[in-house]
Amino acid sequence: MLAKVFPFIEWFKDYKFGAFKIDAIAGLTVALVLIPQSMAYAQLAGMPAYYGLYASFLPPMIAALFGSSRQLATGPVAIVSLMTAASLEPLATAGSEGYIAYAIILALMVGIFQLALGVLKLGLVVNFLSHPVVNGFTNAAAIIIASSQLSKMFGVYVDQAEHHYETIWRVIQAAGHYTHWPTLFMGVLAFGIMYGLKMLNPRIPNVLVAVVVTTLISWAIGFQHDIKVDRSQIESQEVQGLIDSFNAATSDIAALAKQRTEVSAVLTEAAKSGDTLGTIDAQHDMDIINAKINRLKEESHVARERMRYIIFRGVPQGDQGLRFYPSEAVPAGAETDGRRWHIKVGNASIPTDAVAMMGGGAVVGTIPKGVPTLSIPKIDWTAVGHLFPFAVIISLLGFMEAISIAKAMAAKTGQRLDPNQELIGQGLANILGAIGKSYPTSGSFSRSAVNLQAGAVTGLSSVFTSMTVVIVLLFFTPLLYHLPQSVLAAVIMMAVIGLVNVSGFVHAWHAKWYDGVISIISFLATLVFAPHLDKGIMIGVVLSLGVFLYNSMRPKVVSLARAADDALRCASTHGLKECEYIAMVRFDGPLFFANSSYLEDKMMEILRNKKKLRHIILVANGINDIDASGEETLSLLIDRLRSAGVDISLSGVNEAVLRVLRNTHLPEKIGEDHLFPTMEKAIAAVHPQAHKESSEPTCPLLTVCHLVEN
Repeated sequence: MLAKVFPFIEWFKDYKFGAFKIDAIAGLTVALVLIPQSMAYAQLAGMPAYYGLYASFLPPMIAALFGSSRQLATGPVAIVSLMTAASLEPLATAGSEGYIAYAIILALMVGIFQLALGVLKLGLVVNFLSHPVVNGFTNAAAIIIASSQLSKMFGVYVDQAEHHYETIWRVIQAAGHYTHWPTLFMGVLAFGIMYGLKMLNPRIPNVLVAVVVTTLISWAIGFQHDIKVDRSQIESQEVQGLIDSFNAATSDIAALAKQRTEVSAVLTEAAKSGDTLGTIDAQHDMDIINAKINRLKEESHVARERMRYIIFRGVPQGDQGLRFYPSEAVPAGAETDGRRWHIKVGNASIPTDAVAMMGGGAVVGTIPKGVPTLSIPKIDWTAVGHLFPFAVIISLLGFMEAISIAKAMAAKTGQRLDPNQELIGQGLANILGAIGKSYPTSGSFSRSAVNLQAGAVTGLSSVFTSMTVVIVLLFFTPLLYHLPQSVLAAVIMMAVIGLVNVSGFVHAWHAKWYDGVISIISFLATLVFAPHLDKGIMIGVVLSLGVFLYNSMRPKVVSLARAADDALRCASTHGLKECEYIAMVRFDGPLFFANSSYLEDKMMEILRNKKKLRHIILVANGINDIDASGEETLSLLIDRLRSAGVDISLSGVNEAVLRVLRNTHLPEKIGEDHLFPTMEKAIAAVHPQAHKESSEPTCPLLTVCHLVEN
């Protein structure tokens, strides 16, 4: 009983120092991969890079302690990070305090949902995400994740558009205008190191090597070169006007946002009190405010994009620093400092006495030293309502990813895997992770593979991984300051290459053509609707359920005949001749309210087409369940067929279905002598009576009679 509540107790049965040593090395090895990866994935999620380290502090350890897999490495992963960004984008600006707070709430919601599923032993609910849907979504997500890093690779800055493909087009346009070549070089170098070492020796921590090498180069050459200047040092009337326009727009947006919050409170109160007129007035005010905010956002976007596009040259002014001129307006004969400068502009107003100028590449920057303070997240119930559907999708996607990896490793190690216990482990990891300032996490394929390859014996390796992250947070964060952002982008792009699986579409198509279609549609919908990734998944789920319902409503109904190997097979598929007097009809599927009329239609169709028909044998081997509607349909069929002069029998009725039939007294109606355990016995009993005075020269079923009689 104790082991059920604390499954990690099982680790220490016959646990020896040798295993402890292996787990320690494996945990350290995974940490060397996790630390740079987690920082990259945090930025993919729209969080500051160091929040990836926070997500690598508690979740790996908790998931290992309370899960059932001993090698599964939990932490930030690409798909969940992308889904986090997609779910939070409408609520707050990426990287802001509000955004971070919502991300932590989302982790808590994901954890509670997963824990509830595990405790209630409802792990099978993940089956609603069919393989074709997940394959289509994963391939599209890999492309979206990789392309979302292009701006960091080229060192350009653009505003997010409504659709992801529009954002990428903005990135391409900006890259064609002002690519920062040292940034691109750093990213390409990281790619080369990771790919080369992976080919040379997969056991070498290629990500860590790439990070160390590029960070050292960045520090040595002064890769980052940002300064703050007074606006008077910028020699451009156009830029001065753009700064004023941008600051005015952002200031008005902030004021309107505050006003919108007040109107929202009035609207909520009016709705609660049933004040219809007050609700209409408040909604009208809300619509006007939203329209004004949208107009101002467009104005600020135009000003911001224009400022980003202007390339400046710095002209030294002796002790007075630099004076910045647009490239085309540098005074004749003036010597520049050799750098290309840009105004660093975000969503906040630009301080006129401290305009940020970028003359180098972007780096990770300052990472707060120490572990995050543990505290229960403050719940914003309005945000909870918005985040709930995303929390469900992330919970199921994250668990599906984790359990798929765990199953693959369990097949190699031979350990027993409990999906519900794994849900409990993942749920607790996200709940306690949220208390430690983590955003949603899941099992990682790449890091789990490293853990397995390093020979991890128990989940204690993940405990060592967490402890290594703590040590880094306490003592080594200054070493990560000069890590280039383009290197983190390269880490992400390298990691998601393995998610692209074109063969998955082919496999789904070969299995069932409609599964292939669902997979392709899920893929295209996810791409088109990105960053609203939930729409792609929901379209795929709806299509899968639609196909399932259609197949359930119209199951396969086939007429059987004797084949050359003496087996009874589908007559139309194999081109077999059927008996004129006996129809053997097999119904493949449960007989219930949605398809019972379909069986009736098929029976009447057979009755119309076979003029000499005397007996129908309903082969019930494929009917694994029946409800009241199905039983009622059978009862009506008996009446209709017998009134038309055609008898009916059942063969191969299983115990569950027979129990329902006996409860409704159907055997008394059809006759006990019309219920047969097998098809062969049914044919043997029915054949003589059905062929009295027959004109059929050779009956395809006659050999059965001879075989039974002999």
